[in-house]
Amino acid sequence: MIRYISFILFIGLTFGSRFLPAQTITNVQARQEGLEIIITYDMTGGIRGKEEIMLDVSTDGGRNYETVTNARGDIGKNVKPGKRKEINFIPQMGHPFGYNDLSGLNANFKVFVLSLPPGMVYVAGGTFQMGSNSESDEKPIHTVTVSSFYMDKTEVTQAQYRKVMGKNPSNFSGCDDCPVEKVTWKNANKYAKKVGKRLPTEAEWEYAARGGNKSKGYRYSGSNNLDAVGWYYDNSRRKTHPVAQKQPNELGLYDMSGNVWEWCSDWYSNSYYRSSPKSGPKGPNSGKFRVVRGGGWGGYDGDSRVADRNGLNPGIRYGFYRGFRLVLSQD
Repeated sequence: MIRYISFILFIGLTFGSRFLPAQTITNVQARQEGLEIIITYDMTGGIRGKEEIMLDVSTDGGRNYETVTNARGDIGKNVKPGKRKEINFIPQMGHPFGYNDLSGLNANFKVFVLSLPPGMVYVAGGTFQMGSNSESDEKPIHTVTVSSFYMDKTEVTQAQYRKVMGKNPSNFSGCDDCPVEKVTWKNANKYAKKVGKRLPTEAEWEYAARGGNKSKGYRYSGSNNLDAVGWYYDNSRRKTHPVAQKQPNELGLYDMSGNVWEWCSDWYSNSYYRSSPKSGPKGPNSGKFRVVRGGGWGGYDGDSRVADRNGLNPGIRYGFYRGFRLVLSQD
């Protein structure tokens, strides 16, 4: 039997005054019948467009949430408003994303309306194997859990950066849809704060690049064939290219491999990486370099692997290679 079940009410993401949920979810309750978990709730206001009802679960005291993928009932799209809406699922023994056995655990649930911010995709939280055995700074392969978050579909473009920052530092200027480059970590972080987002952690970046809970285990982000998903030394003609021209990965994210290297929020540290927390690692508290990920137009195929990592001085622009994309926490 489940010893404790508690609920956190979460009704979509607010994105300034222009992005407010039209639904209210109340009276969330749960019970267990045999092996089945049954959750009921009341909802006023209808689901619009691509919005959908989602259910997340935490087994670590609410620090990280993972999407329940085998739930049935009043979940997903086309859910009508009303009382005593019902979601049910059976905890899956041996499930790779954490909710394998809720017995005796203080399991926290979120019933919420997923409503995507413009230009972003939803990355459902989960557990994955981070790293590889290819390079010393990618070892060891270790288990990491990250919470759900939203991520930009593409790298921040020159037009987007100029609109917010008033200038375009890019070497390959004159291409509004190309990713902005020659950006320091400090300026990328400044841009993020201006638009109400943040740089991804290294763990979030790799989890998303691998395809999140839809991952097919590719070497690059979305394929084992880099030419299909990324611009790099062999196909770029020594320049950046407009975003979203190659095929996306499993989550609908473009150019996670190639085009420009992307800044992450973490300080770069091999010692921290080797012994990082299993739950939501955010990097060490200080350091000399910041993490960059994903490879770029001037790099070789190995640089664009989902596990490849590097560190650079956050105050230097480093030629024409460094860009970024942003994320929003689900909460």
